Amino acid sequence: MLVSLLIRTFDLMSKPQAKVIIRRCETYDVQRIREIIREGLEELDLRPTGRTLVKPNVVAAGPMFPHAHTRAEFIEGVVAALRDRDGGKMRELAVGERCGITIPTRTAFDGADYYPMFRRAGVKHYHLEEERQVEIPLTHEGRLRDYLYTPEPIARTDFFVNCPKFKSHPWTTVTFGIKNYIGIQDDRHRLIDHDHRLNEKIADLQHIIQPQFCAIDAITAGEGRMLTPIPFDLGLIIMGNDQVAFDAVCCSIIGLEARDVDHIRLTHEHGFGTIDLDQIEITGDVSLEQARQRAEGFKVGLVRVEPYFKGTNITAYAGPPPDSERTDYCWGGCPGAIEEAIEIMRLADAETDAKMPRLHVVFGAYEGPIDAGPGEKVLFIGDCATWKGEIQGQQVDMASLYQDRTTKDPHHAKHDDIYKKMVSVGIELARKRKSPTLRLPGCPVSVAEQVLALVALAGTKNPYLDPAQIVAFNKGYLGWRGATVAQRLRGKPYQQGGAFCERGGASPEGRTDSAGD
Repeated sequence: MLVSLLIRTFDLMSKPQAKVIIRRCETYDVQRIREIIREGLEELDLRPTGRTLVKPNVVAAGPMFPHAHTRAEFIEGVVAALRDRDGGKMRELAVGERCGITIPTRTAFDGADYYPMFRRAGVKHYHLEEERQVEIPLTHEGRLRDYLYTPEPIARTDFFVNCPKFKSHPWTTVTFGIKNYIGIQDDRHRLIDHDHRLNEKIADLQHIIQPQFCAIDAITAGEGRMLTPIPFDLGLIIMGNDQVAFDAVCCSIIGLEARDVDHIRLTHEHGFGTIDLDQIEITGDVSLEQARQRAEGFKVGLVRVEPYFKGTNITAYAGPPPDSERTDYCWGGCPGAIEEAIEIMRLADAETDAKMPRLHVVFGAYEGPIDAGPGEKVLFIGDCATWKGEIQGQQVDMASLYQDRTTKDPHHAKHDDIYKKMVSVGIELARKRKSPTLRLPGCPVSVAEQVLALVALAGTKNPYLDPAQIVAFNKGYLGWRGATVAQRLRGKPYQQGGAFCERGGASPEGRTDSAGD
C-alpha cells in the first residue's frame, strides 16, 4: 500500500501544473470560438494525436430543450481548432455522445443541428449507444463494481476532448466536465448505480479515460436544472488540462466550494486532480473575480423534492434509501427525475399544473403520515419506496423491492424501449385505476417513465407524441433500431477480455492507454 501511494504521489507530482484558462466570448461565432480554442491548446502546449474524440453534452436538444446542450457552433469551433493544432499525428477526428436515456442520440443530434455541422466540418460522429460496448476492469479501492462498460470509440481514444455545457443539475448540483462522463455509457449500463450512489459511480467512470483537454460552453449557461435549464448569459469559454481543477474553477465562478460537490470531491480523492485553487494556474482575459461577477445570482440544482412541489397539486414525501447505504436522501435517483419530468411536461403543456389532480408521491423508506383525501392517488416511485398505514380506509403495506447492487450484473443489462414503456405504464395505470395507490418499480425510475405516468394521471399532452417532436423522434428511433440490428449481425454486442479490457483504463495522472487498432 505504501509503495502504491508513493508511486501515485510521484505520478501526480510529475504532471504539468493544472491550468485553467477563462476567456471572454459573448456570441456563438464559430471563427471566434475556433481562435479561442486554438489559443487555449497552444497555451497548454497540446496537440491532438491518434484517435481524437470530442465528447459534447447533448443530453437533450430541439425546440423544448434549446439550452440543455453544447451548441453545434461551439463544437464546430473546437473541431476546427483541433485541426489547426494537428501536427500530422491525428489519425481520426470524431464527435461521440450518448444523449439522455430512452431518446435516440440521433434525435438529439438532429435537434441540436449537429448533422449540418458534421457535414460542414467534415468530421466523423458516433451515436455511442449504437457502438460495440467494451468491458473495462476496475481495481481501485472503494469502487462500486469490478468492471464497467463503455462504447468502443471511448475505449480506443488516444486524445480525449471533453466539451460539456455549463449547467446546474438537480441530482449532482452542477454538471461540468466530470459529470459529463455519464454520457460515456449506453442506457442499460448508465442506469445501473444511477441512484443514491450516483456520485460514486461518476467518480468510478473517471477510471475509464481522462481528457487531455477540456473546453466548456459557458457562453449561454443553464441554471436551475439540466434538461430544461433557464438560460444565463455568462459569455465565457473555460479551458483546462486537468478535469478536477477545471471543475473546481467552474464551481468557484458560481460561488461553490468544489469539495462540497460530491462527485468532484470524490474524483479528487481518487487522485485525478486538485480542487485547491492555490494549486491551479488561472489565466485568460477574464479574471476569476470578474467571472464571479458575471455569474452573480446563478441558481444551482440540488433541491429536495418536498419543497420543490410546495404550492402545487403534488405533495411529495421522501424517506431515506436503503439503510445499508447510510444516506438520508436519494440525490441520484427517482426524486430528481420527477423534478425534471414535471418541467418537461410544463414545456409540452402550459396547463400542466392546472390539469394535475391532487397527487401524493412517495420515495424511499417514508414513515410519516400521508394525508390523501377521497379520490387522491398515492404514487410510490422506485423499488426502495416503502410505507405502512391506512389510505382512504384501506390498509397499505408497501414493501421494498430493492435489490442490492451486487445482484445487478452489467453483463445482462438490457435497454429500455420508450414505446414499450408507454404500453406497460398504460396497462399498469388501467389496472390500478380504482386503487388509491400505484407503484412504479425500478432503481431508478427514469425521467421518461415518470413523465408517462404523470401524463396519464393528469391527462396532459404527451411530450413524446408532440407533433413538433414526433417525426424527428421516430426518425431517430428507427435509425437507432436499424443500426443496432446491423451491429448485432456483424458480431457480438460486447468485446470481453483481450486488449480492450487490458488497456482500457485511465491512470490518475491523466494518461489513457490506447485500446489498440
